[in-house]
Amino acid sequence: MHIVSAVAALALALPTAAGPPGAGPRQVPPGTTARPVLSAGEAAAFVPENHLGFSGTYTDPVADPWRPPPIRTPHRPDLVVGPHGFADVQAAVDAAYRDGGTARRWIAVRPGTYTGTVFIPAGTPPLTVYGTGRARDVRLEFTIDATVTPARWAALVNPDGRYAEGDPAWPMYQSCATKTSATVGLCATVVWAQSTDLQLKNLTITNTLLDTVDRGTHQALALRTDADRTQLEGLRLISRQDTLLTNADDTRIARVSVRDTYVEGDTDFVFGRAAAVFTGCTFRLVSSRKPSGGVIFAPNTHPGYPYGFLVTRSRIVADEGYAAAPTGRLGRAWDQGASATGYLPGITPNGQLVIRDSHLGAGFDTLAPWAPAATTARPFSAPIEAGRSLSDVHHNRLWEHANHGPSAG
Repeated sequence: MHIVSAVAALALALPTAAGPPGAGPRQVPPGTTARPVLSAGEAAAFVPENHLGFSGTYTDPVADPWRPPPIRTPHRPDLVVGPHGFADVQAAVDAAYRDGGTARRWIAVRPGTYTGTVFIPAGTPPLTVYGTGRARDVRLEFTIDATVTPARWAALVNPDGRYAEGDPAWPMYQSCATKTSATVGLCATVVWAQSTDLQLKNLTITNTLLDTVDRGTHQALALRTDADRTQLEGLRLISRQDTLLTNADDTRIARVSVRDTYVEGDTDFVFGRAAAVFTGCTFRLVSSRKPSGGVIFAPNTHPGYPYGFLVTRSRIVADEGYAAAPTGRLGRAWDQGASATGYLPGITPNGQLVIRDSHLGAGFDTLAPWAPAATTARPFSAPIEAGRSLSDVHHNRLWEHANHGPSAG
């Protein structure tokens, strides 16, 4: 059933701020223009069932309920990485791709450190890649900085010829190696997945660039996902800038479910256009490279779509450096593509995010937890008048509801 009218109605007429206050002891709706708070009535729309409930295009979405159960790991996987198995995860992914079919395939990764990138191309059968030990003991690592040229990127990620013409991931590799831009940009990632119905569980993925660079712009992704119905569970994702990208293309909805996962960084380290739900996760802002003004979330949601990021029953914390000088920011919109034009209402992405029922630790700016937008520096602006629209393209769409902890108010 097409739901264009339903989504449009929701975007234009979400419940107003007349409901009772949320459970958070300090968060009283409607909040302030610098720190808006949803009422219970307003927050009722922002639940996993809605964020994960639609597929198709942003202009013509369809009802397609997706309620992913916990990721199952069998006693006998189809493929094994580690001793007496494949030497690296990429080889096992390639084997699963070549096997083909539509049945799910399971890749077990034994404890150890696996150095290098992993590309999971579109067309791969439904895949579950999981660690067999503790997540911290099953490590996928690589060091890559987005500031390098495409030629330098190619030399770094493919010194041993693991990507060769005819391999399943060759087109992904070539799309980065042959870029005409000055830098490699968002190709600077350790694990990059373009396949639908992907499941990743019980792994640590680290871009080990970390604190080896200055506090400037050094995008260094740990994980990038581009496709619909992606499940991430029990992961540890570690970098500094742009740790986790939950991506989607300009026209089609991509849904991501993230559970019980730890994400660490210092700048826009959870970002993207996907409709993503984060449940029971921990987000940790660190000061080791950038001692002030760090930002966690940077969604670039399609301006006509009401569901971007939902963070629920999670922990948002900062390290001791921020606790001593509370300048951390919860997030900012990513006005992608608008550096030359400035923000164009209804055309430029307008990031959407709700943080609800979560613990906000010390270290964040309690008066102004939302920073000006990335790319354009558009000042944060939120409506607080009665009957406010939660999808007004002339305002930001970053909200809180019923949170608690030292930075909740």
